[in-house]
Amino acid sequence: MTNLNANQFEAHRPLMFSIAYRMLGSATEAEDIVQEAYLRYQGTIEPIEAPKAFLSTIVTRLCLNQLQSASSQRTSYIGPWLPEPILTEADALSVPVHQAELHESLSLAFLTLLEQLTPLERAVFLLREVFDYEYADIAGIVGKEEAACRQMFSRAKKHITEQRPRFKPTPEAHRHLLDTFIQAANTGEMDALMQVLAEDVTLWADGGGKARGAAIRPLHGREAVAHFVLATSRFRSADYHMEYSEVNGELAVILREGNQALVVLAVTGANGFVTEIRAIGNPDKLKWVSTPSDTPPDSSETHEAST
Repeated sequence: MTNLNANQFEAHRPLMFSIAYRMLGSATEAEDIVQEAYLRYQGTIEPIEAPKAFLSTIVTRLCLNQLQSASSQRTSYIGPWLPEPILTEADALSVPVHQAELHESLSLAFLTLLEQLTPLERAVFLLREVFDYEYADIAGIVGKEEAACRQMFSRAKKHITEQRPRFKPTPEAHRHLLDTFIQAANTGEMDALMQVLAEDVTLWADGGGKARGAAIRPLHGREAVAHFVLATSRFRSADYHMEYSEVNGELAVILREGNQALVVLAVTGANGFVTEIRAIGNPDKLKWVSTPSDTPPDSSETHEAST
């Protein structure tokens, strides 16, 4: 019988969920991975000397297997694929999300960027950069030589650094930019919206083939994005409302009809302009934002990851 009891497993659940969610970009799949890890640990006969390393290894390898099997599904996915958003304000009711360590690496932009890495590079990068594992431990977790893990991390780090924005707006500046964008979009006027968008702005709309009006490919450029944003307003019903919520550690807008989430809208900005827009309308991905918050989050609140 294993020497890791249920209480010890629960103590490591936030870490396991955090690794799995960042690896997969799906809270639903992350929960499944954690549940599978529980079954694996229950069936372990040999004594477990290092529970954290043991469970981290199980979760990481399950995620690697999941990503390999999901590659064909991603290829056949209709339109751009974006991560499954989660509410991260302190009063969120989703237990794994509420317990999970919060960090800049939860942002939708960062999770999307991770998709450009191979599954193994992603695992090595996250374990080192976000969760601060030693290379020797990472090598044991992923089953590779330590030198190979160092090379993979260096490659992944270089790619992520090159792709990430050089300057991150303050929470106050981000809130102001989001407000300005929403107000401009609601005017229905092209000129007002064009003034908010960067010239090289990009929009990704993830409808998964199940949301009306979702673009099936990324849109680039101020004019194309502005036309799309204004055109989608015709799909909104009269009783929709917008709610500001902390989604994946950053302020975003959730478009709701009653209590039902229809779209999660997140923006990235630089120099006072919106540079990236991510709209998630696939109903299969909105489970974790299904409970509206009564109180707007404090946009100045910051969260740090701890392992």
